[in-house]
Amino acid sequence: MSAKSLQIRVENIDRSLTRLLARYSLTILRITVGVVFVWFGALKFFPGLSPAEHLIRESITFLSMDWFLPFLATLEVTIGVCYILGGKFLRVAVILMLGQMAGAMSPMVLRPDLIWVKFPFIWTLEGQYVFKDIVLIAVALTIGATVRGGGLISSPMMFKESLKRGTQEFKALIIGK
Repeated sequence: MSAKSLQIRVENIDRSLTRLLARYSLTILRITVGVVFVWFGALKFFPGLSPAEHLIRESITFLSMDWFLPFLATLEVTIGVCYILGGKFLRVAVILMLGQMAGAMSPMVLRPDLIWVKFPFIWTLEGQYVFKDIVLIAVALTIGATVRGGGLISSPMMFKESLKRGTQEFKALIIGK
């Protein structure tokens, strides 16, 4: 096999894999985030099972845990179910999740002693748990960008063709309306 034919073969494989990723990765992302939220939320229904319970109890001292933990559990399970169902439920999932994330990151302000070993470079284990939520925020924003039917485009040529057609979305992006 010549170097040129090997290069063509690798390019074809890369193109196929990229198309598969563009087609299925947002769905996989949406469903896996949904499963994580259902799982983590369900643990909060049972006192002592959630690894985050201690951090929640120590950070949110101004609310009664008798109602707050079940409320948080219900919120997280609802977010997860909305992500799993997709479609019209995505807007609800994204909005609820962004609100939940504000609460999830609140220990950084409310109890920094539980988050940092040495600010701003060394996290506690709980701090790492909280800080990784910025990834979930990025997930919510990415999925939120698709609620009107958008998605990923694997081919630069497809993107360029979309620009040529002048779809309303691209016109709005360019014009700013």
